[in-house]
Amino acid sequence: MTTKDKPRVSVIGLGSMGYGMAQSLARVGFPVTGYDARPEVVEKFAAEHGTGAASLAEAAADAEIIVLVVVNADQTQQVLLGEGGLLGSAKPDAVIVSCATMAPERARALAGLVAASGRHYVDAPISGGAVRAAEGALTMLVSGPPAALDRARPVLDALSAKLYLLGDEAGIGASFKIVNQLLAGVHIAAASEAIVFAKRLGLDIDRVYEVITASAGNSWMFENRIPHVLEGDYTPRSAVEIFTKDLGIIADISRSEKFATPIASSALQMFLMTAAAGMGKDDDASVARLYAQIAGIELPGSPNSPTKD
Repeated sequence: MTTKDKPRVSVIGLGSMGYGMAQSLARVGFPVTGYDARPEVVEKFAAEHGTGAASLAEAAADAEIIVLVVVNADQTQQVLLGEGGLLGSAKPDAVIVSCATMAPERARALAGLVAASGRHYVDAPISGGAVRAAEGALTMLVSGPPAALDRARPVLDALSAKLYLLGDEAGIGASFKIVNQLLAGVHIAAASEAIVFAKRLGLDIDRVYEVITASAGNSWMFENRIPHVLEGDYTPRSAVEIFTKDLGIIADISRSEKFATPIASSALQMFLMTAAAGMGKDDDASVARLYAQIAGIELPGSPNSPTKD
């Protein structure tokens, strides 16, 4: 596909993930318009990549594919249906690619609203973090009607290193992502517990990191998050509040399905306590700081206080 044949794309939500995704699309020749509720971020994107929008309506006006990179189902619905929302201004046959993590039933409900408006909905939650977003190397867990997937495919390919097409109905991608988030949240909590436990044992935690990442107890989250603890840097790459939300969704599903998730529930409590201690907007490795506070242990960068906004 030549540059002139590539569909016009708007990316709604230029946070750490959305900005990188919009950059990735622009880098490979897609005409990209960026929109965010923060005008200064839109101005930065426009200065670097040529096109920013002052409103949702402006962002949607000429877009064939609209990628929503917002926080949750409520924000997705607000962007679609709120005052000045996309469903009042998007092209009649536009494809909406929704990347927020949400409960499967919310994805199905939103897909129904979009379909009723004459547009098309692709359920496309993402995994991989801000660095991979900027590299166009995300994992995308995608489901939706085949015709919509075909139209969105060039954009999905440009954003991902691994693209999983999981079914022809919205909600399937969301379900896969929720399973991923159960594991991710548990692994962050376990990694945080382990590194502070090692500190309590009087071990050199830099050495612990070296040994564990070469051993069977390693996990992707241990390897990725524990450097934040070792550096005492809790600048949010992924915030604690992301996991209070996602593990909360899992708890809701657990009740409705009458399926016990005790390990995920324990992890949720650790994230909730970390948020309650004032670290909700800090990096999710801050769970280690909570363990340290409880145990009276000093980690690098102590005192273990919340990062200032």
